[in-house]
Amino acid sequence: MADVANGGGESTIGSTERRSSPVTPVRPLTALARGLLKHCPHCGRGRIYTGWAKEVKTCPVCGLVYEPTEGDTWAFTIIGDRIPVAVGILVVYFEFGSRLGPVALVSVIAVLCAALVWTAPNRWGVGVALLYLQRTWWPDPLDRIPRHGGQDGQDGQDRQDGRA
Repeated sequence: MADVANGGGESTIGSTERRSSPVTPVRPLTALARGLLKHCPHCGRGRIYTGWAKEVKTCPVCGLVYEPTEGDTWAFTIIGDRIPVAVGILVVYFEFGSRLGPVALVSVIAVLCAALVWTAPNRWGVGVALLYLQRTWWPDPLDRIPRHGGQDGQDGQDRQDGRA
C-alpha cells in the first residue's frame, strides 16, 4: 500500500506514474455549462451520455474517465435530484396555484414532474462536471486527467491504443 501511495505499484484508479505537468485548467463555469449540455467537462466535445441517459465511461475525444471510482458522483446526483423535488414540495406546502383552483395546482405539479424527469441527464452531467472540478482542484497523483483537453486529439487516441 505504501508503494501505491509513493507513486509505484498498481492502482485501480489510473496509471502508476505521476503526472509530469499540470492539467490545463478549465474555467468552472465552462466545465459546468459543458456538463449541463451533457458534454465532457474537460474538452467539451465528447458526450457523457448516448441516447437519453446511457452513461459513457470515458470521453472518446480526450480520454477523460468520467467517474474513476463507482459512486463518485453520488453526492452531486443526490443534491441535484433533491432540489427540484424540494421546489415541488414548496409548491404544495405554500399552496402556490391553489388560489387559482385545483386544476392549476395539478398543472403546476405535472409540469414540475415532467421537468424533473426531462432534465435528469442534464443534472447528472452537472454532477460529472462537479466531480471533474473537484479532481482538478484537489488532484490525486494516481488519477489520470488528460493534460490538454483533447485539442490535438492525441490523448484519447493514446488511451485507445494503450500508450497512455
